Amino acid sequence: AYVTQEDVLLGTLTVRESIAYSALLRLPSSTTRHEMKEIIENTISELGLEECADHVIGNWHLRGISGGEKKRLSIALEIITQPRLLFLDEPTSGLDSASAFFVTQSLRNVACRGRTIITSIHQPSSEVFALFDDLLLLSSGQTIFFGEAPAALQFFGEAGFPCPQMRNPSDHFLRCINSDFDHVNNALMGSQRIRKIEDGCNQVMCLTTAEIRERLLQKYRISKLAAVRAKIKEFSVRECGFVYEESRGSHATWLKQLTTLTKRSFTNMSRDFGYYWLRIIIYILVSLSVGSVFHDIGSGYRAILARGACGGFVSGFMTFMAIGGFPSFIEEIKVFCKERLNGHYGVGVFILSNFISSFPFLFVMSLCSVSITYFMVKYHPGFSHFIYAFLDLLLSISVVESCMMVVAALVPNFLMGVVVGAGIIGIMMATAGFFRLIPDLPLIFWTYPISYMNYMAWALQGAYKNDMIGLEFDPPEAGQPKLKGSVVLTTLLGIPLRHSKWWDLAMVALILLVYRLVFFSILKFKERAIPMFHTYYTKRTLHHLRQRPSFRHTPSSFPSKRHHVAVSLASQEGLNSPLH
Repeated sequence: AYVTQEDVLLGTLTVRESIAYSALLRLPSSTTRHEMKEIIENTISELGLEECADHVIGNWHLRGISGGEKKRLSIALEIITQPRLLFLDEPTSGLDSASAFFVTQSLRNVACRGRTIITSIHQPSSEVFALFDDLLLLSSGQTIFFGEAPAALQFFGEAGFPCPQMRNPSDHFLRCINSDFDHVNNALMGSQRIRKIEDGCNQVMCLTTAEIRERLLQKYRISKLAAVRAKIKEFSVRECGFVYEESRGSHATWLKQLTTLTKRSFTNMSRDFGYYWLRIIIYILVSLSVGSVFHDIGSGYRAILARGACGGFVSGFMTFMAIGGFPSFIEEIKVFCKERLNGHYGVGVFILSNFISSFPFLFVMSLCSVSITYFMVKYHPGFSHFIYAFLDLLLSISVVESCMMVVAALVPNFLMGVVVGAGIIGIMMATAGFFRLIPDLPLIFWTYPISYMNYMAWALQGAYKNDMIGLEFDPPEAGQPKLKGSVVLTTLLGIPLRHSKWWDLAMVALILLVYRLVFFSILKFKERAIPMFHTYYTKRTLHHLRQRPSFRHTPSSFPSKRHHVAVSLASQEGLNSPLH
């Protein structure tokens, strides 16, 4: 299993719920309820999460658990299946010393139960450093030391770089192998913070980082620690004894994953006020405003344009507001990416569960909006006409949400995603047939194919047909025959009557399905393409790094003045910051 550096969690769930959902998603479906509960409680106890087990994790409007507790929860979610090998990326970053120690101690407890834990860590405290069994020191991609952690002090001492008594060993190691300290020295010299070299300094410690690293590398090559590589080679040539088994990250059935994800997503949506509840309130307020502005619109001649304007507002702006759920969906897709990385479930299950869990909220949102506007404006009477208007708005909002999912898959950034999504919806509004009639659009690109790909064009045509066909409107001058709704559609609004309104509704549903399939395809493509891109980028980066002087085995006879160290590393311990 793999624990990322960033704690990607659903803030509306409690600690116990998060672990329970993870267990349901990954453990075999044959696991009994009693066994499942026992595994969950043991995991909570193993990571020391008893006191916060029933507290929500926390998000922008809910106060939650601390950073250390979030990190331990992230670990708990991955050890629920008892993995033999656990990777962690800087588990103590951003934590205070007490939280960092607690997290590392929890990891050590997990390791003591027969599991191997490999973690990258930057500048741990002396207490945290003492908890590690083995240590691997890397500098510019090269192995400086690999062996038991306590033996590192002896190794550095024998190489001529003993650790001062009152210094943290990890700090001393970094001082010796991290080239950033050379840059600090140069900056201090440039600002004249370093004025003289102490006469009694250790000349060995006055070397540049590249020279120190070269001596350590030579020491490592001839030391008994290099026997580790021989041991690894011995393992690799054995015909039997070590067997590698690759297993899926989840053993639950597809149906169990779907029901669990749907329940978890619905719980998150219902508890996150900004996901749907705020939008439902805004939709109701906007619907009341629209209903009062176009109240009892009537069937006069001026009512023709008023009905068209009201239909354009509902099909355009009220569906445009569906992009308001983009920030919450971004958080959910981050959780999906992390869980997909560890093989918790598939892409199809995630997309289907998201649609099922969001459908009740979209249903309520559309029903409230249509109920208010339809009866206040007094559209075409009849239950079938009301149902059509409801389905038209429901599918339109669903299409916008699906469109924003595609945007989120391509632009996983909140501000950029909102801008891109708003631009796409703006283009759809411009070619929907309200601001300019569809027959008057330029044929190239805007009519073919944009208007045919535009859900809003089909939805607006269906809404106009649903409202106006069967009605009669007053003529522009008294004494003239009344205008039939079908004539108004073809002459004033430029809407052909070659097909029925239900065909328009079916096209909106088809566009909804296409957006979901595009979202699925993008996620699957990224799964295959991103590892290939990372491999190419890594090879290219290593190629450039090998050209750098720090990778040469022999230090230059004419070291650059840029790396000249004016003061020994040992004498810099009490040096003030150049900012003070």
